Amino acid sequence: MSAITNHLPTSELQALDAAHHMHPFTSNTELAEKGVRVITRANGVYLTDSEGNQILDAMAGLWCVNIGYGRNELADAANRQMRELPYYNTFFQSTHVPAIALAKKIAELTPGDLNNVFFACSGSEANDTNIRIVRTYWAEKGKPEKSVIISRNNAYHGSSMGSGSLGGMAPMHAQGGLPIADIHHIDQPHWWAEGGDMDREEFGLACAQKLEKAILELGEDRIAAFIGEPVQGAGGVVIPPASYWPEIQRICDKYEILLIADEVICGFGRTGNWFGCETYNIRPDIMTIAKGLSSGYQPIGASVMTDEVAAVIGTTEFAHGYTYSGHPVACAVALENLRIIEDEGLVEHVRDVAGPHLKTLWEGLEDHPLVGEARVIGMMGSVAMVPNKSSRAAFASDPGTVGKICRDFCYENNLVMRHVGDRMIISPPLILSIDEIDILIARVRRSLDQTYAELQAQDMLKAAS
Repeated sequence: MSAITNHLPTSELQALDAAHHMHPFTSNTELAEKGVRVITRANGVYLTDSEGNQILDAMAGLWCVNIGYGRNELADAANRQMRELPYYNTFFQSTHVPAIALAKKIAELTPGDLNNVFFACSGSEANDTNIRIVRTYWAEKGKPEKSVIISRNNAYHGSSMGSGSLGGMAPMHAQGGLPIADIHHIDQPHWWAEGGDMDREEFGLACAQKLEKAILELGEDRIAAFIGEPVQGAGGVVIPPASYWPEIQRICDKYEILLIADEVICGFGRTGNWFGCETYNIRPDIMTIAKGLSSGYQPIGASVMTDEVAAVIGTTEFAHGYTYSGHPVACAVALENLRIIEDEGLVEHVRDVAGPHLKTLWEGLEDHPLVGEARVIGMMGSVAMVPNKSSRAAFASDPGTVGKICRDFCYENNLVMRHVGDRMIISPPLILSIDEIDILIARVRRSLDQTYAELQAQDMLKAAS
């Protein structure tokens, strides 16, 4: 029997992992030497590792476990569907009930006339699909030269060749020949890091206007679409100034370019509305969804199109698709997940209960000597750690050095909090209770205290020149 159980000693599990399992976004040689943390089970907002530690997961896995862990309803939905129809594709003029029902439900939940769903298995796949959609759309309208998609520096839209190109992360573009042709990047609306002497709203407006500048420089007749996350998640929970998205929307309308809202992280309640585009009053032509669609219980994503975009795409054979697009088990699980979000009022819980309490306590972290800025929207937030609170200067150490120190203290304190450079970010399950928020903040403060003491001991509280 080749299966292993969770009851092997941690050291044996670590050795097996190091011997055979290559991890994403990881120096695998370095990880093998350190030893991976082995997660064996989870319930609610807590993980349990192979040593029996209970860890508060303030990242909801990878921004996705919105309804929390251990929901038997989703396991039961998967079981029923596997017994009835474990798999069939949606090629060859075929469909099945779970795909039909989920597409209908998504159309009901998404704003405006985003009524048309093309399924994928992840946000990366859906954003690859979006490249094909927008270029096919303009070609079918007799404008094949409109192929350039504008994105933003430090954006994250996935890690495949297409979606990784849409994203604007320099370390990803340094490997494997990214970005592909006709992807252009403009500055991100990150006031803390890039705003200089401008006030936040002035900066937001100026940053958005760089889209118009790029359109005019590249040629209006070549621009197919602009893509953006309502809030940049993996880039560091970059919450844009209030002035930013209205100007982006104005520019897209003026030049008649498609607006793609990447809702992979922001969707399904994360910002206190069903979708981030509702929080920021964005009117997308295409929406990318994944993660919270199934709360990570099954791999599923989708591109959701307006009626007009879908009508144009529908005039031709769209030569695109995936073996597991609209997988019946994934669709059934996603439907049950959406039922739970609705029936338990999780969007309202974020908007009216958990979000406001987290906001008060999170923004209160600015009284910590290591914290220059603490920002939060709904159930996602970030703190910028600084060597000197009177300025926004970065640390003299290599970017991310302080973040890693803090991350390691978080692990010691049984808290999963991610670092992006020297910012610490959270995106906890939406079910987080008031008491659990209090526990989360206490562990964050303890980790910041320990980090500050370590930086003092190592004489690292120095600003870059």
